Amino acid sequence: MTENLSENDLIKQRRSKLEELRNRGNAYPNSFRRDFLSQDLKDQCEGLSKEDLEAKEMTVSVAGRIMLQRIMGKASFITLQDMKGQIQAYVRSNDLPEGQYDDFKTWDLGDIVGIKGKLFLTKTGELTVNAESIEMLTKSLRPLPEKHSGLVDTEQRYRKRYLDLITNPESLEVFKKRSQIITAIREYFIDNEYQEVETPMMHSILGGAAAKPFATHHNALDMDLYLRIAPELYLKRLMVGGIEKVFEINRNFRNEGLSTKHNPEFTMLEYYTAYADYNDQMSFIEDLLKVVSEKVLGTSKIEQDGTSYDFSKSFERISLKDSVAQKLSAEPTSLDNRDFLLETAKKYKIEDLDDLSDGKILFELFEELVEEELMHPTFVTGYPKDVSPLSRSSDDDPSVVDRFELFIGGKEIANGFSELNDPDDQADRFREQVEQKSKGDEEAMEFDSDYVEALEYGLPPCAGVGIGIDRLVMLLTGAKSIRDVLLFPQMKPK
Repeated sequence: MTENLSENDLIKQRRSKLEELRNRGNAYPNSFRRDFLSQDLKDQCEGLSKEDLEAKEMTVSVAGRIMLQRIMGKASFITLQDMKGQIQAYVRSNDLPEGQYDDFKTWDLGDIVGIKGKLFLTKTGELTVNAESIEMLTKSLRPLPEKHSGLVDTEQRYRKRYLDLITNPESLEVFKKRSQIITAIREYFIDNEYQEVETPMMHSILGGAAAKPFATHHNALDMDLYLRIAPELYLKRLMVGGIEKVFEINRNFRNEGLSTKHNPEFTMLEYYTAYADYNDQMSFIEDLLKVVSEKVLGTSKIEQDGTSYDFSKSFERISLKDSVAQKLSAEPTSLDNRDFLLETAKKYKIEDLDDLSDGKILFELFEELVEEELMHPTFVTGYPKDVSPLSRSSDDDPSVVDRFELFIGGKEIANGFSELNDPDDQADRFREQVEQKSKGDEEAMEFDSDYVEALEYGLPPCAGVGIGIDRLVMLLTGAKSIRDVLLFPQMKPK
């Protein structure tokens, strides 16, 4: 209670200062223009001696938020923070127009100010602006978190991301890296002659993935719509239309639980390549991750929690059935026996077995036993047809499809497959999905007759991949939770 009263008192004091600014004129001016950012100045002046810098007589305008203050009698130091870092300013009464220094001494941590002056180096070698004029640009009405501890409460960091970014440089760096990662991905695809597109966020028919949707209603059309769970069926329509190399980086929405790996809205890269199969895509992803990590991190080798990843080496590959068999110390052929599957599934408390096909039981066992243990980059292949309604069946074994999922650090990073382009087969699989939905499967797809019609015009042989951007950013930045790489993660109401 005392802390709340103390903060309220501080806010009251700051509001009193704002009122004084209002009485003088415009309390929120927008005429100051800076000509340098902090780090740019440091880069430009690196290696210069004190004498060299004085000889250059560099007059600069800088602006930012006051993060540190050392207020003294007639001369003070403050540290300003801008989008590239921090820079110190030396503010002396004799160097300023009359009255400015007295005003300056009333300023608070968090205020946003503009300063113009000459650069010099202090005795300790710190680049500093010797203020010749100063201006209050935005009065901060609330005190920043305590400077030594910063904003350490995890939930508050997520709920008030703006304070997190102000006070925790490490958090700001994560989001800079995120932007760089997405830019590097986009450049890689453009360099490989892919066309970037945007497809609808609101769908009238569920499709493209097995997931629970968010539902809404369009009043003018009087029709139900769903926030998309995947862009897949629209992107493949574009392949029919002749865009043979296509990609999209955008949001998907799935009405599922929250965890360190899941958020109801997330960013997905999805891309399709004509005249390619899932083996080609595995090789493509290996190169993509190598190029992106080298461009953003400066190396293809990263280390997290004692595990090293080297994206310059070929990734491991194993079939889903073999991975489960290895975990169970069983022969892969034993997993073709339903009685063995049922017995094993009961042991690991997998529910509703009577409603599950053999392929779905095998897939459930994989998720339960194997997935989180795949630390080194591993492509898992040979997924059951029953859990892959949009994938092309294997020519060697029709019970499985030409599909892979990439796991790194125990997390699924990518999902890809050779696309099913047989319209009759696709129609049959949609019918199976509709039947599953009628039995209560909320994640089953609906019958998309327009998509089947598009396939009847001819979809070239192709392969597609979806890569979870948020999880990839987690991997490349060492973040422990998906909330650490989302600026505004979904939170429970207070």
